[in-house]
Amino acid sequence: MKEINIRDIKISAPELISDGWGLVTAGNEEKFNTMTVSWGAIGEIWGKDAAFIFIRPQRYTYEFTEKEDIFTLSFYSPEYKEALRICGSKSGRDIDKAKECGFTPVFVDGGVTFEEADYTLVCRKMASQFIDPAGFVDASIENNYAKKDYHKMYIGEIIKVYSK
Repeated sequence: MKEINIRDIKISAPELISDGWGLVTAGNEEKFNTMTVSWGAIGEIWGKDAAFIFIRPQRYTYEFTEKEDIFTLSFYSPEYKEALRICGSKSGRDIDKAKECGFTPVFVDGGVTFEEADYTLVCRKMASQFIDPAGFVDASIENNYAKKDYHKMYIGEIIKVYSK
C-alpha cells in the first residue's frame, strides 16, 4: 500500500460506495469487525476532507465504531463482490469475516484495513448522531426503517488515503 492524496482517486464517490460497495472496519489489532457499506458519502465539511458512514446499532461493527476513534473505508475491485456480500450478510459475532473472505488484515494509522483493497481511507471520528426521523422531509425515507432502527451517522476526517 502506498499513501496517496484523496484527489488522486479518479473514481467518483457514488461509484466507489453505491456501485462498487466497500467495507467499513473498526477495532484494533486484538479485535476488529468489518461490514459492507453501500450508503455513505465522501466530501468536505468544516474545512476537512470527510467520509460519512451510517451504521445501525444492532450491527456488530457499531460496537467497534463507538469504542474507537479511527475507522477505515476500503474499496475493492469487482472480483471481491461475493466477499463483500458475505461481509454484509453475516455477523462477525458468528464468523471471522476476514478469514471467511480470504482477506488479509493490515493495521495502519490506528485502524484496520485489508491488503486486497484497491483504496483505503483512514478516518478519525469528528461527529456522530442518530438519524432523527423528525427531520425526514421525504416521507418515503421511513420505508427504510420498518423496525424503527435508525442508523447512527459518523462523520470522519479523512486523515490518510492508501492505494494498492
